[in-house]
Amino acid sequence: MELPVLSAQQSTSPDNLQPMATAPFRRRRSRQVNVGGIPIGGNAPIAVQSMTKTKTADVEATVAQILRCVDAGADIMRVTVNDWEAAEAIREIVRRSPIPIVADIHFNHIFALKAIEAGVAKVRINPGNIGSRDRIKQVLMAAKERGIPIRIGVNSGSLEKDILEKHGYPTAEALFESAMRHVEIANDFGFEDIVISVKSTDVRLMIEAYRMVAERTDYPLHLGVTEAGTTRVGTIKSAVGIGTLLAEGIGDTIRVSLTDEPEEEIRVGKEILRSLGLAQRSVELIACPTCGRIEVDLFSIVRQIEERVKGIRKPVKVALLGCVVNGPGEASEADIGIAAGRGVAILYRKGEVIRRVKEEEIVDAVVEEILNFVPEEHNNLSTHS
Repeated sequence: MELPVLSAQQSTSPDNLQPMATAPFRRRRSRQVNVGGIPIGGNAPIAVQSMTKTKTADVEATVAQILRCVDAGADIMRVTVNDWEAAEAIREIVRRSPIPIVADIHFNHIFALKAIEAGVAKVRINPGNIGSRDRIKQVLMAAKERGIPIRIGVNSGSLEKDILEKHGYPTAEALFESAMRHVEIANDFGFEDIVISVKSTDVRLMIEAYRMVAERTDYPLHLGVTEAGTTRVGTIKSAVGIGTLLAEGIGDTIRVSLTDEPEEEIRVGKEILRSLGLAQRSVELIACPTCGRIEVDLFSIVRQIEERVKGIRKPVKVALLGCVVNGPGEASEADIGIAAGRGVAILYRKGEVIRRVKEEEIVDAVVEEILNFVPEEHNNLSTHS
């Protein structure tokens, strides 16, 4: 089959006749907090975070997991401080981590105080579940003295008994009421450096609750679908829940919760942002789903390129198309692209035809183009470098 050389303007595919301009997202106005040098809220880039799944007392394993997440693109990592061994280990973990560490605290205010002393950049806690007002005051004042924000994290599965009895079951109003109860406790002590999350395993409930908090407050929001499940199901639920809110301009930092390694959570979070045009600091591969028109082994080509560019930190869009219908238009609109025919492909760079390459040369040719590509300065809504 002869492969035509078409520009985006010459393509006869209806999909490529006239690309529509994409309006920028209007971000919700929120106050800004600082998490170890990473701004959260305001017009700051949306930060991606995850949580370690090792025993915190195992410093080597925990740090190794953090470093893998950093390689995947993490901006912030959360670590549980749930016992004395973890409280002793957190200082060394903070010292060895290249990104800010958030301490996850429940019930024991001493662990919160030790984590703050150890230099964590943020504390996740609910002021109402750590005991007396004096204990609450100690934690809030220690955080305020160090300039450390607190995330008030409310989950539908752990609502206070009286709030649950009042509403009958977890509702958006119940999640909002719980969050505001904890916010008011913090405000009573003059503490306002707060991030809020109102997570649920129910995607619709989570969306409704975050919309409510977004409408009624100006606190920065940490988005997530809690206990989303296995990678396949959890990715879908997280993409729908987090993505819906981000598309509405709601959300300042995100965590995808998967029954998988934390670095996989980071990768999914990055893809959610990138799919909305909110982040592009690594190679983005666009590939056709293939059909009966395909005349090269695109599955193998995409897998090989994906593996070889995994560690490249460069905002570049690469289109890998396997036929002459949408291929020339899509490939020429990407930074780098191929449109393939029978055993051969046209290689594009910024819409310009570079050359023809044989099927067995496609992988090397595309990777070489990626390595040599010089990206333009990109949108300020991207995540932190």
